[in-house]
Amino acid sequence: MKPDQQISRNALVWIIISMFTLVAPHAGRIPVWVLAVYIFAAIWRIMVFQGRWSFPGRWVKAGLIVSGFAGIYFSYGSLLGLEPTIALLLTAFALKLMELNQRKDGYVLLFLAYFICITEFLFSQELPVVVYSMLNVTLVTTALIAMHRPGEHQFNRKSIRLAAVMLLQALPLMVVLFFLFPRIGPLWSVPLKSHTAKTGVSDFMKPGDISRLGKSDEVAFRVQFEGEIPPQSELYWRGLVMSKLEDGAWRSLRYYDLPPDQRRPRPVQTDGDPLLYQVILEPTQQHWLYSLRYASSPSPGVLASADYVLFSPAELEDERLYKVQTWPGAILEPTLSDWRRELELSLPSTENPRTLALARQLRAEAEDPQAYVDMVLARFTREPFTYSLNPRLLPAENATDAFMFETLTGFCEHYAAAFVLMMRAAGVPARVVAGYQGGEVNPVNRTVLVHQFDAHAWAEVWLEGRGWVRVDPTAAVSPERIEWGLERALAMEGSFLRESPLSLIRYRSVAWVNTLRLRYDALTYRWQLWVIGFDRDQQFQLLNRVFDGISVRKFVLALIGTWILVLVPIAFSLLRGRSRPAESEIQRCYLLFCDKLARAGVIRAPGETPDQFSARAVRSLRSSSGQIERITRLYGELAYRGTSERRAGASASLTELRRLVRGFHPAQG
Repeated sequence: MKPDQQISRNALVWIIISMFTLVAPHAGRIPVWVLAVYIFAAIWRIMVFQGRWSFPGRWVKAGLIVSGFAGIYFSYGSLLGLEPTIALLLTAFALKLMELNQRKDGYVLLFLAYFICITEFLFSQELPVVVYSMLNVTLVTTALIAMHRPGEHQFNRKSIRLAAVMLLQALPLMVVLFFLFPRIGPLWSVPLKSHTAKTGVSDFMKPGDISRLGKSDEVAFRVQFEGEIPPQSELYWRGLVMSKLEDGAWRSLRYYDLPPDQRRPRPVQTDGDPLLYQVILEPTQQHWLYSLRYASSPSPGVLASADYVLFSPAELEDERLYKVQTWPGAILEPTLSDWRRELELSLPSTENPRTLALARQLRAEAEDPQAYVDMVLARFTREPFTYSLNPRLLPAENATDAFMFETLTGFCEHYAAAFVLMMRAAGVPARVVAGYQGGEVNPVNRTVLVHQFDAHAWAEVWLEGRGWVRVDPTAAVSPERIEWGLERALAMEGSFLRESPLSLIRYRSVAWVNTLRLRYDALTYRWQLWVIGFDRDQQFQLLNRVFDGISVRKFVLALIGTWILVLVPIAFSLLRGRSRPAESEIQRCYLLFCDKLARAGVIRAPGETPDQFSARAVRSLRSSSGQIERITRLYGELAYRGTSERRAGASASLTELRRLVRGFHPAQG
């Protein structure tokens, strides 16, 4: 093998460093044995470089490949899907390192590394991920540069400087392409994240489901209002309407559960100006969106269900930006169809007999449905009910009876489910609504941060002439939860984010920590809005506004023109630097010394050595002979030392040379 085709020690070190930084962000979603393969492959290749082991043979490589496929299949149960595909790609990358022998193998490995950098964006496009990916690209580029320097057999940290300069030179072109390159649809479909856990509110609810979300500090979505932000007590973010009670769990209606004439929302009369806002929803792998009532959206791909909630036909695999207009005072379904009334009154007749009996007793004492609602809420207030994030486990049978008459402790889903059960038992149509309540206002950019611990369940009852009316029984037990949020409501219990001791939200009382957290979130919102949310429609609107109407001719001219403006200065600087050899600091000092002698009348002749020039200068400028000889001698020592000697004593000698040249002022002869 030719020496220039070998992989040097410097290149091998950078390749191994980059392979571990590439696998690091995937560590939480791949099997542990894949990380073990990375360590094994790195050790094997180092041993080969040291001459202790040999490259794997044909049968060894075949066995490793078969083992890799089998491991992925048994870990995920399939070779299809996003996570198995990424795990297979990472395993192939590690195994390829073991047979890395020539430069052509290095090209394949590093080009695969660039592709692996992109795969992280399939899971997250947040700003820290982008910064980390840029670091990975820099490291891979460093390895590529080192591979083109076969003579470097020692680890050289300076290789990364050239890689960073190259990426900075490419940055302007990247910005131009971001704004001008056409947004086209994918050429192929990416397998869905079938193995990623769904986040947020589910489409069914059992006691304890929402309380589990109450232990998470992750952001569910961010909202920015065009005008004033409504009070916290009015921020009820509807996501799901649950009308069916099956096996002790409330669930929402599926499309085919509805008769054909009930599948579209009934027209709603709206009065006054709506609330206008936009939502950036984190990926949930679900369909439903969140909004205040009653809402409609002008954003493409956002529809409204028969229950007046917004949804997306496609699962939310990525962050989703949509605009909403809301009329909170609108009357929803002033008249109720027979099918809907029967649905919203249906109950299992043999379950929770004590609760059903209590409901019928209270209804007999109430004058009308509204008075009955008030009586049930008054019972929640009067009796020793407790709001808790960690309520006692309820029995599988007659769970509501156990809650209402024994434990008296629950989270929002316990109160909402019990309230709806009592309404239906008394002949009042009612249903459970799941979503989020409240949110934290970020004073930096006036956005509302809704976290997972803001997940909430409440009830809607149908009243004659008023349609569906929101009733929140949790407010009767713990008004602090609605007015101030979960943290204040659980202050006595001390269970708020108890399982997340490193959450910055727990330290909101520390001013500087809270300020940093909110400023970072404001930066995240800008990133989501301006970069991740910059889609085809926004690109067209921007170009149409900048160019006063966009056409194919204008677009092509703008694309070519900006490329020229970006690339010409870079090309000019590169060609200029190539035409003039780079001068070292030693050479620059000596040339300055020669310039000062030239101004004194002693000009260096072409081909004249430093010693010859020094001797002639001494004869012409005897008063400065000592300085001339000392500078020339020091320059010779620095310029003609060996590489290792120059590195050992260059710093002090160069400082002395620089000082002598600066202080050299010969008189003109």
